[in-house]
Amino acid sequence: MTMSFDTTWFRCPNCFSPLSATADLVIGCENGHRFDVARQGTVTLLPPRAPRTVGDDHKMLTARAALLDSALYVPIADAIADLAQRNLASLPAGGPLGPRLVDFGCGTGYYASRVAERVSAAAVLVADRSPVAVRVAVRAVPGATGVVLDIWRPLPLRDDSADLALNVFAPRNPEEYARVVRPGGTLVVVVPRENHLAELRRDGSVLTVPADKERLVTESLGAAGFDLAETAHVEYSASISDDQRAHLVAMGPSAHHVAEAAANDAGPAGEAATHETEQQVTVSVDVLAFRR
Repeated sequence: MTMSFDTTWFRCPNCFSPLSATADLVIGCENGHRFDVARQGTVTLLPPRAPRTVGDDHKMLTARAALLDSALYVPIADAIADLAQRNLASLPAGGPLGPRLVDFGCGTGYYASRVAERVSAAAVLVADRSPVAVRVAVRAVPGATGVVLDIWRPLPLRDDSADLALNVFAPRNPEEYARVVRPGGTLVVVVPRENHLAELRRDGSVLTVPADKERLVTESLGAAGFDLAETAHVEYSASISDDQRAHLVAMGPSAHHVAEAAANDAGPAGEAATHETEQQVTVSVDVLAFRR
């Protein structure tokens, strides 16, 4: 078993019994279900008959990593870390060594890495449907354990196993999050506002954000047992390059527009334009801290 792989997070996706190490690079439950652990510290725990979706592919994750490395979303990451730290500080301590952190829909691990460092997390789990994302995130977060799971189904995670959870621009499963986050724990959620990347939405490059998304998210999580504790509205205007614009489009659900945008930028002979321009965009999100 890899040194960083932490089986205390997991239950069997088939029978929901606790999982533990049964052999080198194998974990299993008392009912005989077995799962191989990759040497990188990741495991796939999908339920029976799970849909054959794969989540973000390598191209999307490469674009996301490049965009995040450009520091465009640093204010969002700082707000997430601030809310996580404040709300953990006001609650009884989880474990003696520090909080247990899980990132639902971890992507590249960018946000989990920053939050784990800020709160001195004792254990970190990065979770995503994309095997590529989980492998990338494990490398980004020192000592993290990674799991490939289906966010829409009962999660292969034990009850009350997390003190702190993140859900950043990712799907939500409120009832399962409430089961995994211990009573008194914190869930930090990031949702885009209507005017987030409005300049790119106007030309159809990225998808429209539903109106009043914060209220809808708060209501769905409230029904599952989460109380809204704190809200931070992060909004700023940024000047982005052609490369950053392309990354913003390619990293999300609007990735299919990339080829069309490239064609529109091509010259008469079909060659891509080489000029570099700047464009102003609005970044606008709500960062919401919930207590279980």
